[in-house]
Amino acid sequence: MRASSRRVTRIVAELSCRPAIQCRVFQQPARPSPECQLTSKRRWGIIAAGITAGIVGYCAWLILTDAPAYRFLVRLYVDRYFLKQTLREWGVLAPVIFILLQALQVVVAPIPGEVTGILGGYLFGEWLGLAYSTIGLTLGSVAAFAGGRWLGTHYVRGLVSQETWNRMGFIVEAEGAIVCFIIYLIPGLPKDMVCYLFGMSPMPLWVFALVSTLGRAPGTWVLSAQGAQTAAGNYFQVILLTAIAVAVALPLYYYRHRMLRWVQG
Repeated sequence: MRASSRRVTRIVAELSCRPAIQCRVFQQPARPSPECQLTSKRRWGIIAAGITAGIVGYCAWLILTDAPAYRFLVRLYVDRYFLKQTLREWGVLAPVIFILLQALQVVVAPIPGEVTGILGGYLFGEWLGLAYSTIGLTLGSVAAFAGGRWLGTHYVRGLVSQETWNRMGFIVEAEGAIVCFIIYLIPGLPKDMVCYLFGMSPMPLWVFALVSTLGRAPGTWVLSAQGAQTAAGNYFQVILLTAIAVAVALPLYYYRHRMLRWVQG
């Protein structure tokens, strides 16, 4: 009888504690364990490696088999008259495809932005290439910003590397336009991933769209001008422009961590 009474007392005590535990769990949701974060990063790494290997393998197959698509691309590169004629035949579809490609490389980032920036200047000229690149980059940045705001911290933490989060995580509390402008102006920072981080910050979308576009503008213009001068065969100007850009960007890149600490305050 005494044992039964103790058992009943223990059950009542457990039931009385259970609501408090549920309340505490509801108020402070458990963070994913380091093992879960590592598994998520490994999964994204495998997916990215698979996509890259597939693209490289497909390109190698096109070259080795001398496929019609490969011959078409080579002719576009060596025959400028054929390139301009092809763009003229595509009409409005050509800039639309390029703008979508620029936006996609921000959201998914399978292609370095430097490649598409030079490609825009090569295909459309310096100023049209700059305009189309700016439109595409802005659309992609806004989409990534909205994705970060909609998906939240859990998804973004799994998307960015731990190093990027430790270095740039302060962005989620940033409100100032100056911080956003400086981050997009400094070369060598993961600007595409930063879009997702700003999505979790209190910054309004229209402020982010305007300031990030202004911060990207100098680098976008340099890439577009390089592509345009390459298409025109002005290789000396390409070298000169590249040298000036490197001379300006190198100090910014070298002191990027110090500038980030200054911006972070």
